[in-house]
Amino acid sequence: MRLLVLNPNISESVTALIGAEARRSASPGTDITLRTAPLGVAYIETRFEALIGAYAAAQMAAEDHAWHDAVIVAAFGDPGLAGLREALPIPVLGMTESALASACLLGQRFSIIAISQRIQSWYREVVQANGLAGRLASIRALDQPLARIDQVQGDHAQALRMLCERAVAEDGADVIVLAGAPLAGLARSLHGQLPVPVVDGVSSAVRHAESLVALQPGKAVAGSFARPPRKPHRGLPEALARLLDGTSDQTAV
Repeated sequence: MRLLVLNPNISESVTALIGAEARRSASPGTDITLRTAPLGVAYIETRFEALIGAYAAAQMAAEDHAWHDAVIVAAFGDPGLAGLREALPIPVLGMTESALASACLLGQRFSIIAISQRIQSWYREVVQANGLAGRLASIRALDQPLARIDQVQGDHAQALRMLCERAVAEDGADVIVLAGAPLAGLARSLHGQLPVPVVDGVSSAVRHAESLVALQPGKAVAGSFARPPRKPHRGLPEALARLLDGTSDQTAV
């Protein structure tokens, strides 16, 4: 099994965090291909940055999805996920929906722990778009400057743990969801240290992707996730143009 994991921001160091957790979580025999966005921002925390990240994810997926069994959008908020699910012939998963799916299997109400205050409104909208607003206990976030995006776990370890503890004690969270690729792997460090389960988006996405590939559910040919209809276009990178035209290389599945 081969999984294509896309980091929709330009931080190679964050891609390294994503890759380390993806490989720790993957089953024996699952190969992980990592891609970092060729354009965009260091990390995504606004709707506009997510828009840019969605384009970057679409470009990378168009270039590299062939001969992979599933694609993972490895950014919380899942930029571009729904569109990629329309266009690609293989399963496409996002960190957010995968983490939320795991959380819903572990408890009734979940809290999201995020890396910035600005990100909270957008995350709330993402949860609502997933139909889970009624199960969201809270979103708590760091309120300190981030010196290095790849060092958030080390620089803010105590603050992140306190946010988790407050979400349980004050907000009634049954499950903690650690949000964002910079926090990939932190759930392993916190295992057994909190009174409720802790969910990681990268590991959830990898495991859910493996399950979907094994289930072989097929690709929609009707309904809202059928392929986009062919139509004239202009100015697109070659790989995106091929994907729209339905002439991309076939996958190995």
